Amino acid sequence: MQGTVAALWRYPVKSMLGEECAAVELEMRGVRGDRRFAVRGDDGRLGSGKNSRRHRHIEGLFTFRSRYEGEVPEITFPDGQRIRADDPRIDQALSEALRTPVALAPEEGVSHFDSGPIHLVSSASLDWLRARLPGSRIDERRFRPNIVIEAAEPERSWIGRTLQISEVRLRVTDPTERCGMTTFAQSDLPFDPKILRSIAQEADQLFGVYAEVVQPGRISKGDAVTVS
Repeated sequence: MQGTVAALWRYPVKSMLGEECAAVELEMRGVRGDRRFAVRGDDGRLGSGKNSRRHRHIEGLFTFRSRYEGEVPEITFPDGQRIRADDPRIDQALSEALRTPVALAPEEGVSHFDSGPIHLVSSASLDWLRARLPGSRIDERRFRPNIVIEAAEPERSWIGRTLQISEVRLRVTDPTERCGMTTFAQSDLPFDPKILRSIAQEADQLFGVYAEVVQPGRISKGDAVTVS
């Protein structure tokens, strides 16, 4: 199967909006810089759109955007102010904006990833969902992928197979189980509960796949993708 890299994304701070990139470096850990930081509550759990043993739902994280300035994330707040992750004011500013005590924490020891290090979505799956929900805004940003691949077949058919992109090789490992974050309003996208409901009813709540890095390297938008 042949495809093309349609978009590349990374999310410097877990559960905040990220940045689209023209090219990214893939390390064994994943996209370089991806989810290197997280908002940590005073109970030690990581800010997220869901509650679990490791995660704590913190309302409003999708109203923040993070992007790298060199090696340091810069966070844009809902009111437009921008504060770098290394600014001593950052924890207080986040706590005040989110109305709960938090700290911006770098990854140390335990991974910030929910599951696999790379998240993939195909154009075939996005088109499939658009056909089922013609009144909804089906946008790749709802699914927080690292790589969007223009391809004629859905990504779930790649599980157990290897993707070659430039010098990089990825092994597709597992389907992605979706949560309520797919329905959240973000930027210009409205809240839409029909999205998760449709995925749950018609796709066993699975959309997208995880992959691990077999051979690291650099990939760019427009690169050819071969699935073997």
